[in-house]
Amino acid sequence: MRIGVVTFPGSLDDRDAQRAVRLAGGEAVALWHGDHSLDGVDAIVLPGGFSYGDYLRCGAIAAHSPIMSEIIDAANGGMPVLGICNGFQILVEAHLLPGGLIRNDHGDFICRDQKLRVENTDTAWTSGFQTGQEITIPLKNGEGGFIADQETINRLEGEGQVAFRYLEVNPNGSANDIAGISSARGNVVGLMPHPEHAVEEGFGPDTRAAMRSGTDGITFFTSVIQSSLLARA
Repeated sequence: MRIGVVTFPGSLDDRDAQRAVRLAGGEAVALWHGDHSLDGVDAIVLPGGFSYGDYLRCGAIAAHSPIMSEIIDAANGGMPVLGICNGFQILVEAHLLPGGLIRNDHGDFICRDQKLRVENTDTAWTSGFQTGQEITIPLKNGEGGFIADQETINRLEGEGQVAFRYLEVNPNGSANDIAGISSARGNVVGLMPHPEHAVEEGFGPDTRAAMRSGTDGITFFTSVIQSSLLARA
């Protein structure tokens, strides 16, 4: 499976996302924000970072990059798209996901291993988890507070579009402890924590078994590959 990873000016985690794709068994395809070609990929990752220096509003300028026209069309056609941190902000600014991300309620940048609960396994990127499963994924952001009007929150909760929820501590003041959401169709998922930083023992979150041994993030990438194989069967 060919999974494209888009690099915007200011992307920091694009190479990590490519590595995660390869470790999961996929073919990572580097895509450039200024292009209009998706190079025949089967899924797309919008990585974390600070696209365009976070000028104007996080993700707002990147949402109007040339390649986003093709990504929006592909997502609306059912292609799996994952937005991580700044990628989540881009998906919201591109109106592929509802709501918005604002400055953390405590005003500080935060970096920590964050425990999450998997709320929705009916998406292309979460099908390999168990509903209610607790996972630990690194988190690093200054503007990760998820907000939406009450009607939208009610719809996300009622229709099962809350994909992940923060456990033990809400690190940024997100509404209803929401860490990630999906589109109604389930092919587009955005979250603030970074699964691409928890895919290989020796580099992931600390666990009871050993330091930096957490690999919960790899399931995002194996899920989309497995979902694609099942769809083709």
